[in-house]
Amino acid sequence: MTPPDRFNPERLIAAACEEAGSDDFGADGWRDGLNRLADGLVNEARLNAIGVEVAYLDVMRALKNRLGVIAWRKQHPEIATEPITQPIVIIGQPRTGTTILYDLLAQDPELRAPLTWEVDEPLPVPQPETYHDDPRIAQVQATIEMSEQIIPGFLKFHPMGALVGQECVRITASEFTSMIFPVQYRLPSYSHWLLYDADYAGAYRYHRMFLQHLQSGVPGQWLLKSPAHLWQLDALLAEYPDALIVQAHRDPLNVISSIAALTHHLRRMASDESSIAECAAQSYEEIVVGLERGMASRDSGAIPPDRIVDVQFTDFMRDPFATIGDIYQKLGRELRPDTEQKMRDFLAAHPSDGGGARYTWSDTGLDAAEVRDRVRAYQDRYAVPTEQLR
Repeated sequence: MTPPDRFNPERLIAAACEEAGSDDFGADGWRDGLNRLADGLVNEARLNAIGVEVAYLDVMRALKNRLGVIAWRKQHPEIATEPITQPIVIIGQPRTGTTILYDLLAQDPELRAPLTWEVDEPLPVPQPETYHDDPRIAQVQATIEMSEQIIPGFLKFHPMGALVGQECVRITASEFTSMIFPVQYRLPSYSHWLLYDADYAGAYRYHRMFLQHLQSGVPGQWLLKSPAHLWQLDALLAEYPDALIVQAHRDPLNVISSIAALTHHLRRMASDESSIAECAAQSYEEIVVGLERGMASRDSGAIPPDRIVDVQFTDFMRDPFATIGDIYQKLGRELRPDTEQKMRDFLAAHPSDGGGARYTWSDTGLDAAEVRDRVRAYQDRYAVPTEQLR
């Protein structure tokens, strides 16, 4: 049983303030999310002893990073005036090739992805001269490799590294309005709130502040990625009205079984009680809601057609560089030969292991015909091919 005092919100806040040497968190909207998360970690997450420590460190990092970013901003008020122009944002369901697409586009020297090390350790602001050998890189890499010690095979399932791009959910964790938490931990009440009741405006405001913070040291046109943006396209576009969107598409049934297996794998780091079927039920609800909201946002006309590119998972897997060439053409960018070679070198150094043996539809306990019926409108709209169930 998780000790309630370990996740008492006021104690967490006090400890973070003491460690950070500051007590200014900026706007207060994040507190509701923290309270809900803390309650879920105590009463629903079924944490084991390691899970208690991992979750505690996750919450403390989110609080301390927020304090640090706000403090730095107060010392350097000019950061708040820095524009963020036409960020390229990769969205779509999880497990649709968005990670490798993100990693490949991040090889373009004209694009700026938030790297894992600077997202986890943003203070002080990263500097160009030490951007690739900052001592924080080794520190963050060691933490990542520790997860592989706890769950062997984890990094094959979900490749991570201090020097690769990090997802936006890791940034919005400091607003405590982030899908990163109910993927890592069993949090049904928090997950329901996140999906149906949470106000994401504050999360995207903080997201902008965080990007301004990083780019005050190392500038560039932002390349961003998170499947979670699909659920909140309206909030994303309210904050970044000139964003360029790349949406990946794949048969939702194989997405559901894949994300259920990944969620189960992640939760095993923190809990001895997890089931793929329970993870699949959550994934099913989330995926259906996300696809419906994404279509509604696009129907509203919020995104001009020339600012969004649709990518089929099957096409990308078959010929990634034809897909990337098409993305560049539609975004009006030039794919330089030296940039393409960097992408090819990265892909050669990071081959896919296929991943098919790690999940099967039968593990989900879901009715394939029922799910297929729920997602048919999405598949028809974007001509998403039906894949053979794994």
